[in-house]
Amino acid sequence: MARLRRETHISYSDAASIRLRAAWLYYNQGLTQKDVAEKLGVSRSTVIRMLDEAMKRSEVQIWISEGVDACVELAIGLEKAYGLDEAVVVPAPRDGSADALAGAVGLALGRFLSDVIQDEMTIGVGWGRTMTASLASFRPPRRENCKVVSLLGGIVAVHQTNPIDFTWRFAGQLGAECFMFLAPLLVDTVATKRALIDKCGLNTIYDLAENLDLAVVSCGDIGPHSTSLSEGFISKTELERLIASGCVCDTMFNFLDEAGRSVDTALNDRVMSVDLDTLKKAKHIVLSSGGAHRATAIRATIRRIGCNTLITDETAAKELLRLAEGA
Repeated sequence: MARLRRETHISYSDAASIRLRAAWLYYNQGLTQKDVAEKLGVSRSTVIRMLDEAMKRSEVQIWISEGVDACVELAIGLEKAYGLDEAVVVPAPRDGSADALAGAVGLALGRFLSDVIQDEMTIGVGWGRTMTASLASFRPPRRENCKVVSLLGGIVAVHQTNPIDFTWRFAGQLGAECFMFLAPLLVDTVATKRALIDKCGLNTIYDLAENLDLAVVSCGDIGPHSTSLSEGFISKTELERLIASGCVCDTMFNFLDEAGRSVDTALNDRVMSVDLDTLKKAKHIVLSSGGAHRATAIRATIRRIGCNTLITDETAAKELLRLAEGA
């Protein structure tokens, strides 16, 4: 169905209204010029003229926020220190809460993914607060023949985040085919895990994970503010055992030490997730996590699976560089 176009001659008040709406959609909502044109029923060249006019009238002002230059310097330092293709560092939010931090880093993650996903991609996704927060800014163009694959099982009692829910929403916004990891996050025995994979169709997930174009994961620290503890995935006793074993990191519910090695815990054998050694085969790995307290976990994850693009905040970046200097 053809999109109706507006009349050529419109009043000044209408022109101002449409111009401001175009600027809002382009700069604040992240739509492309083509998308803005279709939404407003005008040509792309008209959108370009309106955006230029809005800039000239100072209706739109663009500035580099104080401190962003420092973030760029930190990003360059991280790329050199950790061999990354790209680092994206955002200013730390004034509200240092976990939700504010996840929101700031998640915003950058959503924008990054909106730009990089292409047709025909198979995308594996993990979970966490940061990844859930990314959905607010994830506005990709419609892509053809993409597959989104959940990399780990779900949670029966949902609190803030759920891998299955995130995968479904992410795939829906992309218009992609969705492959859900329909199993509990943690099972009782290795035999149960094997049976679910071999006899209940989950082998499809593992097969797709062998050839990922893009893997998007987060990681958490192990400590009193651990997401795994606060969300009730592990008990305080289990947390203490992990810490005693040298665990510093939870990556897709796989527990790692500082060097990125799996710690000796039965939890690693019973978790329903794609193996980290499989995940590291992905053509491009995006790791997104923030907070200085997670720097050791981020480094451990990079050591285990590698990382092409790191998206984090300035407090984590500074601590990561400090750790690199002492390595």
